[in-house]
Amino acid sequence: MLEESKKNSSLTTKSNNHMATKLKNLKKGDYFTLKPIEEPTGDQVYIKGDFVRVEKLNKYSCTKFSDICSERFLKGDTIVYTDFIF
Repeated sequence: MLEESKKNSSLTTKSNNHMATKLKNLKKGDYFTLKPIEEPTGDQVYIKGDFVRVEKLNKYSCTKFSDICSERFLKGDTIVYTDFIF
């Protein structure tokens, strides 16, 4: 039972025409949103950046599509949504 849950933890799920996946499964430069939005604006779309290995940070750098100076650090296990109209 535990082994099955580990296998399913890396899978992506599709619901309501949005692909939900973990941030660590995306490639660098992929677009995503943090909520399942049908037609997001530029402020709601993020771009995945590099993995930052600074002491106690160990998160992915993500910038907003509309403002490259707005940077956010998210854990790899964060659920994000792709397959939207932009």
